[in-house]
Amino acid sequence: MSRPRGFVVVTGSELVRGDRTDLNGPFLAGELLGLGVEPARISIVGDDAAELEAALREGLEADLCLVSGGLGPTHDDRTVEIVARAAGRELVVDEALETEIEATSRAVAERLRRPYADFAPGVRKQATLPRGAVVLGIARTAPGLVLETARGAVVVLPGPPPELRRLWPRALETGAVQAVLSRARIPERRVLRFYGASESEIATALAESGGEGDGVTATVCARDFEIHVDLFADQEGRQRAGELAAGLRRRAGRNLFAEDERPVEELVLDLCRKRGLTLATAESSTGGLVAARLTSVPGSSDVFVGAVVAYANETKVSELGVPAKVIERNGAVSAETAAAMAAGARARLGADVAGAVTGIAGPGGGSAEQPVGLVYLHAEAPGGSSARELNLPGDRDAVRGRATVAALHLVRTLLARSRDEAA
Repeated sequence: MSRPRGFVVVTGSELVRGDRTDLNGPFLAGELLGLGVEPARISIVGDDAAELEAALREGLEADLCLVSGGLGPTHDDRTVEIVARAAGRELVVDEALETEIEATSRAVAERLRRPYADFAPGVRKQATLPRGAVVLGIARTAPGLVLETARGAVVVLPGPPPELRRLWPRALETGAVQAVLSRARIPERRVLRFYGASESEIATALAESGGEGDGVTATVCARDFEIHVDLFADQEGRQRAGELAAGLRRRAGRNLFAEDERPVEELVLDLCRKRGLTLATAESSTGGLVAARLTSVPGSSDVFVGAVVAYANETKVSELGVPAKVIERNGAVSAETAAAMAAGARARLGADVAGAVTGIAGPGGGSAEQPVGLVYLHAEAPGGSSARELNLPGDRDAVRGRATVAALHLVRTLLARSRDEAA
């Protein structure tokens, strides 16, 4: 029995124009994959009725069609009516839903001191659904719904990612979606993450290990300046997936740093936590991005004590205690200054471990001797330190992003090395 196919339709002209980045498509595709449904395609379409209808008709050919956006009260919110037309269902008013949306809209009208009559047409529009649709709940006034189709089901969810993710679990509980999932086969998934190797190097290592096939699907993808290998195996391919993973460890083990999906900042915090160490950062060109990544992890406060963003040379001297002569002799962007920044962060913030970043993010400020993209990193911990010089490609955002990830990995490797030496 073949796996069910899934199709994701994401609507919104702002996505097509590039004004916003689509977060719903990748999330829903990942959910499908984890449920054993093969994601066949993500289609991003604007608010044009003909283009949206073409995408939805194609989506309804799949076993499970997931749609986000276009559920508002205005004229260009057309998703529900076009889903009904594509599925061959008449539109009817759900009176209970209308009452619920009306209550929310009346509260808004009162707060804005506007007559409810201004909202009434939109309320009726949002309460008009394809016959047979199951309502999942509302996001503000936009309803999520599930409709059984000839091949399976279509799930229609609101566009704002937090609201979509809130209603998504309810869709999984409906009979129409459960019927599709009953035919699904959840594959075994293995994740291997590499840093410091190119995508082609890891792809070569995968091919030399045997490559995909015989019940195993493999993907090699650059994510967040790391290289991730995902191995998906059906029941017959699980042993071979294990052999592929072992082959990758042998051929690219020096760059393998994780076999789970915890972000590098979480790995750094866990390494500190296990050894009872505290952590601080000193940042110039990254402007606090390393600290932001660390503090994005819940519970980081038991390890991370703080950061100093020392952009100006005077701040490096006054707040981190970098000797002015070090900057005068070597420059603000130098290995020596990065080392002094890390030492200063440890001393001034009372941390056991510190990571420092200084560099030229661009677009200006570079020279023949010190081009844009030149970055110096330094990590210091009890019993050791580590440093790196990088020449990073890309624009300002890319240089800062790559430097942030590199700084976290430098601290990670220093802590892992210290742990292994202690063992």
